[in-house]
Amino acid sequence: MAGHNKWSKVKHIKARVDAIKGRVFSKCAHEIALAARAGGGDSGANARLRTAIDNAKAVSMPKENIERAIKKGTGELGGEAIQEVAYEGYGPAGIAFIVEMATDNLNRSAADVRSIFTKNHGSVATQGSVSYQFDRKGEIRIPADALGEEQLMEAAIEAGADDVQPDAEEHIIHTAPNELGTVAKTLRDAGLHIASEKMVSIAQNPGMVTDLAIARQIMKLYDQLDDYPDTVNVFTNFEVADEILDQLDT
Repeated sequence: MAGHNKWSKVKHIKARVDAIKGRVFSKCAHEIALAARAGGGDSGANARLRTAIDNAKAVSMPKENIERAIKKGTGELGGEAIQEVAYEGYGPAGIAFIVEMATDNLNRSAADVRSIFTKNHGSVATQGSVSYQFDRKGEIRIPADALGEEQLMEAAIEAGADDVQPDAEEHIIHTAPNELGTVAKTLRDAGLHIASEKMVSIAQNPGMVTDLAIARQIMKLYDQLDDYPDTVNVFTNFEVADEILDQLDT
């Protein structure tokens, strides 16, 4: 099974900060809208939407915000249709980035992403020049207290998963892209609560950063991309050495 990625430590820290800042509401709204756009506004018939709504409720997102996001996705609110788009680029030290967005204005988003990269010692890359360095996978997250590691691993593999990464807070299950929905449904039918179900891009050869100044520059770029209102996900091949990770917040 895959080893623990040092970058995941940074992401866990950021996730807690995101919740405090309220940015998580925006990300939940994007995912709800995209799920509704792809599979309709009925959560009973749309597993992706049901999971997105559950995630939103878990962080106390107001009911009216959830309903508005569904209507945004189904087009009931009018205006420009929301679209999914991915931008690729390089940051300091050649660190690769993929930024997934949900936007109703492609021209605005493209200009803003280019500006963020340029102001942070990076550059936007042509489509495909970065993504080939990542593997596209389905990702399912299940609370660690839902099932023991051995039982979860057995259930996940039997359901068709490729990989299971046990963790103290959440167990992470990876699947082939076209198997995400099937594996998630099988686990749900087995009575397991799924905290998150989505597509992710996983770096094939993570780049280890051992310079504190470079690490801070990369984190600044990551933060600004992640903070952008239309951003849904940011993927990178950035890993940071343990001794540097301890200094990032100092």
